Amino acid sequence: MSATAQGGYGSTAVTDPGNRPISPWLWLLIGVGSALTGLLPWLVTGMRLPLQNLWAADALPWDMPLALLPFSQYAITTLVALLGTGAAIAGIVARATRSRQGARGPFAILAGLLTVQVVAIVQTAVVTSGGLQARSEATLYLALLIGVVVLAVLLGILVYWLIARAPRAGALVGLSLAALAAGSWLAELLIPVGSSYAEWQFWLAPHLRWVPAILVGAAIAWCGISTVGRVAAALGSLVILWVGPVLITAVTSAAGSRVLAPHPSEMLDYAAQVFRMALVAGEFVILPIVVAIVVAAIGLCGRMLLQRSRSAATEPRADAEQE
Repeated sequence: MSATAQGGYGSTAVTDPGNRPISPWLWLLIGVGSALTGLLPWLVTGMRLPLQNLWAADALPWDMPLALLPFSQYAITTLVALLGTGAAIAGIVARATRSRQGARGPFAILAGLLTVQVVAIVQTAVVTSGGLQARSEATLYLALLIGVVVLAVLLGILVYWLIARAPRAGALVGLSLAALAAGSWLAELLIPVGSSYAEWQFWLAPHLRWVPAILVGAAIAWCGISTVGRVAAALGSLVILWVGPVLITAVTSAAGSRVLAPHPSEMLDYAAQVFRMALVAGEFVILPIVVAIVVAAIGLCGRMLLQRSRSAATEPRADAEQE
């Protein structure tokens, strides 16, 4: 925004300090903070590397080394959630502050995000490699885990850019992908694996499955359905809500099988079977979509009523100015 002050010798543009671009270094720190927030559920557990089937020496949980990520075939969902949620937080902050960023702001946020995540991957890979058995199976195991987290980072970049820079329809797709990660992230934060559970945690656990559906519905309400593109994005977000959890279930079921671990092709076949069965598993896939639609409908109705009330409030002002 700018105001023009006119004097006897011309005019002077005065820039509104509220929209003045902020230093890229601050945006870099925002990216770092977003990544660390994404890692929070793991950081608060003490960061002990999970027990490994292929560990070279016998060890108890508290004997395992410190690691910035929980490398384990049983923690694939957690790995994706930690990295994806950090990217989503960075994207939301970037979108909310676009007027203050300048040209380099989005790239600085992304640089801060990726710096933390790459350091976490490298540190964890080095620590894990140092303790695994000197066997080809261990090398393959570590390579597959590194591949999973690299794919998670690439997906996080896509989510970040959609949320931060895309039109609302694109941002809705990014937010829907992030909602899947956010559900697992919140579960890991509130109910850490291996901890002694309080009564409220036992009560809360079954209700956390609705978090992605609620977030997707809220994102649809925020985006709106006023254009063809936004309607298509809303339908796409429901497909993501349908297929995403099914894919996660299939991958985690196959990856967590010690029997299939030495046979990658059989593991893929088993994952495909689980995916096909879970894709049409009645309430497992239908109810979350219904919840998302209900939340979206409530939000869209609320937006419509709010817009009508604002229009009604501005009409008397316009009439008074004309008089």
